Amino acid sequence: MAVSSPALAEALAGLVGRAHVIDASDALDAHAVDGLRPRWVTRPARVEEVSGLLALARAEGLAVSARGSGAAVGLGNPPRRLDFVIDLVRLDAVTEYVAEDMVVSVEAGLTLGALARRLGGKGQMLPLDPIGGASRTIGGVLATNASGPLRFRHGTGRDLALGVRFVQADGTITWGGAKVVKSVTGYDVPKLLVGSLGTIGVIVGATLRVRPLPAASATWRIALPSRAVTESVLAALLDSGLEPDRVTLLNGAAGRACGHPDEQASLLVSFGSVCEAVESQSGALARLARAHGGEVEKQPESSWTRLDDALDAPVLLRLACEPKNVVFWLAELEQLAAGLGLHVSAVAQAGNGVLQAALIGTLPASRLDVALARPLREGLATEGGSLVIERAPAALKTALEVWGSIRQDSLTIMARLKHEFDPDGILNPGRFVGGL
Repeated sequence: MAVSSPALAEALAGLVGRAHVIDASDALDAHAVDGLRPRWVTRPARVEEVSGLLALARAEGLAVSARGSGAAVGLGNPPRRLDFVIDLVRLDAVTEYVAEDMVVSVEAGLTLGALARRLGGKGQMLPLDPIGGASRTIGGVLATNASGPLRFRHGTGRDLALGVRFVQADGTITWGGAKVVKSVTGYDVPKLLVGSLGTIGVIVGATLRVRPLPAASATWRIALPSRAVTESVLAALLDSGLEPDRVTLLNGAAGRACGHPDEQASLLVSFGSVCEAVESQSGALARLARAHGGEVEKQPESSWTRLDDALDAPVLLRLACEPKNVVFWLAELEQLAAGLGLHVSAVAQAGNGVLQAALIGTLPASRLDVALARPLREGLATEGGSLVIERAPAALKTALEVWGSIRQDSLTIMARLKHEFDPDGILNPGRFVGGL
């Protein structure tokens, strides 16, 4: 027999405390997913409380969504249903840190900014810098596999996560990877959890590799007056012996949003190392850029935090392609968007083949699908690429197919994993690829 709503609220309060079960209208609106409001928001302070919440949810058939900072709440399909949100903001401890081993264990609600302050005292850093920056939580960044310009040198969360602590849909607390308490036989659990959008388990902690803070750093902007110059400079840089930390391409609109005075495309490049190496590589970069028609000027380190401004729009696309084709796909996107009367503000991690683009203007759903999304997806598929709608109004998501098409054999494997980890379908039902 189903438990009544008041009794469920009391049960939730018994797990996390009455003050941490929230049903005020404004709070529920703030925690809605694609317009679907939860009945409650819960804020556990311990992993065991998360376990109790999920055990209750499974027993009562309640649909659950875990939340960090909310920066990526727009990612994924609209959920089929949503009963309560588990807000992990109170799980914010550094549980173990041995600087000599260059490994740190943290809870999922800890923000990147708070972790940076802790690591900085020991001259170390976690090289994850996704759009949204310091306010994003470790759990949210891992669940969405978010990354930023530093991935050029250091990789993504999948590369930095040694182990992940998570709670399964039945409430079982599990470790996968390093510091194994209980492992799930046959699976590389950290790689499964990272990027799974909370659909097979709720990440409550992680053990992460950290890196030394560089003794010196420098950021440069290369102004690119034409597509030919852009392709030439980028190809030469990626083929050179230079070792930048970040290589990020901005189109003219993105550059203006970041405060650049002209309308040219530009390349932001940074180096981090000992002082002599930074000076040497900076000089070599300037010579390379000028030899291929680019103009170089030094930029403040704060330039990297302004990338958020370039992507601040209701609709955000993410293209993945071969790195050598980034400039081509940016031009294709701009041309298709212009045909719909739209403007594009694009930021590309050029060395990794990842391009994020904000669409600005009136967005007719059917035409946007036929005249922009489909042509890009068909073209990208020829090189193993993809187009994902990272953010959009719920009505537009339905028309555009957020994740795009996926091979049936891959979808079958994903569905089997979903059923094994979440047989009752209570974790973010419908939000992942193929409506999983």
